Amino acid sequence: MTRALCLTSGDDVAVLIDDGTPGDTVLGVGLRDAIASGHKMALRRIARGETVRKYGQAIGIASTDIAAGSHVHTHNLSVGDGRAAVRAGLPSATWTPPVPKETLPLTFAGYRRDNGSVGTRNAIGVISSVNCSATVVRRIARQFEDNLPSGVDAVVPITHTRGCGMAGTGEAFETLERTLAGYARHANFGAVLMIGLGCEQVQIEGLLARYGLAPGARLRTLSIQDAGGTAEAIDRGVAIVSDFVDLLRNDRRSDCPVSDLVLGLQCGGSDGWSGITANPALGAAADFLIAAGATVLLSETPEIYGAEHLLLARAASPAVANALDERIAWWERYASRNGVSLDNNPSPGNKAGGLTTIFEKSLGAISKAGTGPLNDVILYGAPCRHRGLVFMDSPGYDPCSATGQIASGANLLAFTTGRGSAFGALPTPCLKIASNARLAAAMANDMDIDCSPILDGMSVAEAGELIYRMLVATASGQETKSERLGLGDFEFVPWDMGAWL
Repeated sequence: MTRALCLTSGDDVAVLIDDGTPGDTVLGVGLRDAIASGHKMALRRIARGETVRKYGQAIGIASTDIAAGSHVHTHNLSVGDGRAAVRAGLPSATWTPPVPKETLPLTFAGYRRDNGSVGTRNAIGVISSVNCSATVVRRIARQFEDNLPSGVDAVVPITHTRGCGMAGTGEAFETLERTLAGYARHANFGAVLMIGLGCEQVQIEGLLARYGLAPGARLRTLSIQDAGGTAEAIDRGVAIVSDFVDLLRNDRRSDCPVSDLVLGLQCGGSDGWSGITANPALGAAADFLIAAGATVLLSETPEIYGAEHLLLARAASPAVANALDERIAWWERYASRNGVSLDNNPSPGNKAGGLTTIFEKSLGAISKAGTGPLNDVILYGAPCRHRGLVFMDSPGYDPCSATGQIASGANLLAFTTGRGSAFGALPTPCLKIASNARLAAAMANDMDIDCSPILDGMSVAEAGELIYRMLVATASGQETKSERLGLGDFEFVPWDMGAWL
């Protein structure tokens, strides 16, 4: 028997759990096509131009007549003029916070910093203000790869491609500085050394002053030109980091409330199961965290496109709803002036996994944010101003989005995937969550959690509790698979939105 899921009673499509062949009877409908697991079949005849629904929501417009039992995918489903369908009649939303089981932990062992923030790791950051200092940064970090004492998790090189050849004002400059400042004050860094060339557009002293940061015992600066050159700067940097190591070896974890956690939500390499298993399970964990007073960051604005009405219905105030609408409008203008469509996303891998339109992908993507109220909307890399669910504007490119979340203070990341992802993001530990059993087995050394048991009867809430527990354990120092693999040195990817001059 070929199994399939119809997610709500009003849906026009079902998702196949097993591969289907022509002639199979699925949910009382005869299959007309060979359809792979995770892909959609039509439950009824759908006329060209009709809105097609999944999750009880519009995922696109039929571009041709579709017979019952047919494969529904890119050849017969498109976004079309479906914006009217997805924005029509915003639903009302109320939220009753979930009551965590008494056995769920409400504290973790973290590093309490002098400014009150809490780290889940105790690393040293060596941050380049400009690409010209990238080699010096990496050479300094390399000196400490194999000789760190207990209590110091890593010496992390943070390098990028900008910092000069750009205007000293405007969105691009402000976004880069905001991101660098966010890393400089990040709670997972016990100490930070910022290194510049000396003559670049992004001047470290001005950056620190604009963001209320001041050099001290745990925040030092260095200029290659002032040091006398590359070799001299490396020697001086190694000496500074050695001093940091002596400081950090005395740092200790202490009991901290779960409310000090800031979780960044990511999904990448998604498939047809991501919005059914892994993302809703992560959403359940997010609800438990928010109920305990924590902060949860949802991002990737192009990947809420077509589902933003569900977030607007959850906005805590009209100002929050307006702020989200403004970011959607900005992205529509941004895509238009660059000659692209926001439906260029999903990626080829997403489509191979069963996702067809950006609306369908977005509906699955936002489920990882749970069901709580949307309390704020912030710019890329901006500090969090409120607890609970916060939306941070970002591109849909995972490393770039995660970089912004870390700059905004994320001390944990959770990353769902259906096709597979090799991602880490020092200094913030990242849990990988598989949507299906095939992936969990094929990439067992990368995946921390398998959510496929949801298809066999495990409840979404039970899977959410497992994720919650692992997040708390990770926050207390348990290594993730990506940390064991040594991932994260090259995943600092700040949003590059400006012209090169």
